[in-house]
Amino acid sequence: MTLHAALPQPHATESKSTGVVGIVGVGTATTEASYTQPEVLDIFGITDPKVRSVFLNSAIERRHLTIPPRGSDGNRLAEPQGELLAKHKRIALDMGARAVHACLESSGYELADVDYLCCVTSTGFLTPGLSALLIHEMGLSPGTSRVDIVGMGCNAGLNALNAVAGWSAANPGKVAVMVCVEACSAAYVIDSTMRTAVVNSLFGDGAAAVCLVADSLDAASGPAFVPSAPGSPRILGFASHLITDAIGAMRYDWDDEQAKFSFYLDPEIPYVVGAHAERVVDRLLSRAGIRRSDVSHWLVHSGGKKVIDAVRINLGLTRHDVRHTTGVLRDYGNVSSGSFLFSYDRLLRERSPEVGDYGTLMTMGPGSTIETALVQW
Repeated sequence: MTLHAALPQPHATESKSTGVVGIVGVGTATTEASYTQPEVLDIFGITDPKVRSVFLNSAIERRHLTIPPRGSDGNRLAEPQGELLAKHKRIALDMGARAVHACLESSGYELADVDYLCCVTSTGFLTPGLSALLIHEMGLSPGTSRVDIVGMGCNAGLNALNAVAGWSAANPGKVAVMVCVEACSAAYVIDSTMRTAVVNSLFGDGAAAVCLVADSLDAASGPAFVPSAPGSPRILGFASHLITDAIGAMRYDWDDEQAKFSFYLDPEIPYVVGAHAERVVDRLLSRAGIRRSDVSHWLVHSGGKKVIDAVRINLGLTRHDVRHTTGVLRDYGNVSSGSFLFSYDRLLRERSPEVGDYGTLMTMGPGSTIETALVQW
C-alpha cells in the first residue's frame, strides 16, 4: 500500500533525515510434525489426571513439535542439555530460513536486497549467533548488518521490532528483516511437577519474519522509497511497561536433578498482566491522540487461555477482537516471540484492514514486561 499524504503526519520530534517505517512483508514457518494434546500425553506416557487436565483444558488443539526418537525399548529417548542445544540450532536454522524466504516473497524482495537482519530467540544459545549462521546458510551478503536478541522471552518480538524500526528509519530505502525463531521442543523438562506440566502443555515450534522499509521524510530530495505491498501498515510508535513487582514471575532456572534449563511460569501471571494492560495501552494510544475505540485491529500475544482472557477483559475487547490470537493458540500453541506475527499474518490473509485503520500489537513476557506498538494502514 502506498503511504498517502492523507494519513496523519509523523510527530514533530522526528528529524528530516529519518523515514516513515512500513511493514511490507510477513512470513511464517513451523516444524513438519504436529500433534494434538492427547497425542502428546500418550507419546510421553503421562497418566497423572491433574497433568492431563492442564493439557486438555489449554484451548490448544494442535502444536508443531519435534519429539525425541524412540529407543530400543520403545520409549522416547532422554535429551540432555547438549543435545537440546544442537536440536535448537538445527530447527532454528531450518524454520528461520523458511520464514525469511516467505517474508521476502510476500514483500517482493530477494535475498540480495536484505541490508539488515535481526534474529530473536529464547529457546537456545548459539555463538556465532543465529544471524551469522543464517547469513552463511542462506547466502545473504557478507556485508549484511545484523543483531541477535537472545533470552528476552515472549515479549522479545516487539522489543526487536522497535530496534529494527529505528534502524530502518535511519536508513530510508534499505531493507531490514526481523525473524523470531523459537524451537520450543529444545527447551523442556519432563518430571512429575505441575510447574513443568504447565510449560509443556503450552509451547510449540514456530518462526515468523517481517520485512521493514522506510521512505524518506526529506521533501527536498523526495521519498527514497515508498512501501507499496498491499495491506502494508506503517509503524506509529511503541510503549513498554516493566512490572517490577513480578520480575521473577517468568524465568529460566537451572534444574540440577535434570541437568537442564527449566522454564517457570507463575500461576498469577494472567492476573498480573491483565491488571497492567490498560496503563501501557492507553499510554501508547494517547501519544497518537486516539482512544481504544479507535483501534480496529488487536494482535495480542497468544500467551495462553487465561492470559488472553485477562487482557481481553481488562481492555474491554470482544472475542472477535482477539479471534486471531485465540486461533493461533488453538492451532500452534504459544510460539513465544513470534506469536503476534502469526496473528498478523492471519489478519492480512483475512484482508480486513482498510486504509486509515489503526492496529495495536501487544506482547507479554519475562520481566515481567508488556510491549505494545501502534500501526496504521
